Amino acid sequence: MSNFQNNLEKYAELAVKVGVNVQKGQTLVVNTTLDAAEFVRVVVKKAYEAGAHNVVVNWSDDTVTRTKYDLAPDDAFTEYPEWRAKEVEDLAEKGAAFMSIVSASPDLLKGVKSERIASFQKAAGTALAKYRKFIQSDKVSWTVIAAPSPAWANMVFPDAPAESKVEMLWDAIFKATRTDLDNPVEAWKKHDETLHEKVDYLNSKRYKKLRYKAPGTDLTIELPKGHLWVGAGSVNEQGHEFMANMPTEEVFTVPYKTGVNGTVSSTKPLSYGGNIIDNFSLTFENGRIVDVKAEEGEEILKQLVETDEGSHYLGEVALVPYNSPISQSNLLFYNTLFDENASNHLAIGSAYAFCIEGGKKMSSEELAENGLNESLTHVDFMIGSSEMDIDGITGDGNAEPVFRKGDWAF
Repeated sequence: MSNFQNNLEKYAELAVKVGVNVQKGQTLVVNTTLDAAEFVRVVVKKAYEAGAHNVVVNWSDDTVTRTKYDLAPDDAFTEYPEWRAKEVEDLAEKGAAFMSIVSASPDLLKGVKSERIASFQKAAGTALAKYRKFIQSDKVSWTVIAAPSPAWANMVFPDAPAESKVEMLWDAIFKATRTDLDNPVEAWKKHDETLHEKVDYLNSKRYKKLRYKAPGTDLTIELPKGHLWVGAGSVNEQGHEFMANMPTEEVFTVPYKTGVNGTVSSTKPLSYGGNIIDNFSLTFENGRIVDVKAEEGEEILKQLVETDEGSHYLGEVALVPYNSPISQSNLLFYNTLFDENASNHLAIGSAYAFCIEGGKKMSSEELAENGLNESLTHVDFMIGSSEMDIDGITGDGNAEPVFRKGDWAF
């Protein structure tokens, strides 16, 4: 077996056993693109070997997607297939696990009218709202991983020989996900333990606020009472562990919806809705985004903020040291799954219910009463750098260092 094929097998096993942690008799749903076909076949094999009852693969194709955005009428983007939403709700209710394998070109929809993209994002968000609550309260196991496509590899390695680009991106993915190690499953267990040390420290501190200082950033984020820091592994309703993102280097929690004030600037491009948004800043007053500026993709960013009322607020606060492996690779992936794990980040939109004590069992109204935001969308954007300092503000107003020069201060 070639080294590449060996790594492909290890990566698929990691996705199945650590990512979604497929149980005997369980259904696995895989959402993917045609570019990942070779890898998907290995994932399906590993899932059945792990005891899966059924593996459902939903395919998409970049060319077909782009053709629709270029040629379909405007009203085609205001609807989402009801049967598809019902299918995932039904599968989630029956305890299926969900794996997304991302590989689309980061600028697939460049040049498409922003209104079309916004319409479809809103239609999909509305139709899938119930399913997303299953995901955001960890009722089911789910994971997001990646596989290269030629268009994506070309963006990450523009100057490499054409025949090497996809292989180089595969190597970068294998390294970022620890697949290149002798025993990646064991390596992930150790990584999970390391992140939980940070989680335990932050949860013991119960900071009232976080204060961010960096070039272009002066921001204060209040944290709700009973907030929980979370990192790496999660546990579903049946008590089975899973890893929602691979790679992951973050520990994260929820902000208090109306407690965000100041300005924050991006430090990496954001690929959203098939477009690149770059060099942007957001200004907050009492939690709400009141000003949006971007050198590239400003219209797309404004449409994102206008998705619904909740998309004017934040739903996630995540801490990632600047010396994380993905950051040290010096690669810009143009893919949030990777770039968010190289940088402190925030998310516009909905909050995760499991980031507050008792949140997994709370109704939408109870979550809102506790200061958690609800939205049709959840979009991470990167704000960290080697120049970022973060202080934790205690209940009695004292400031303690959490980050200094982009790295943990404890």
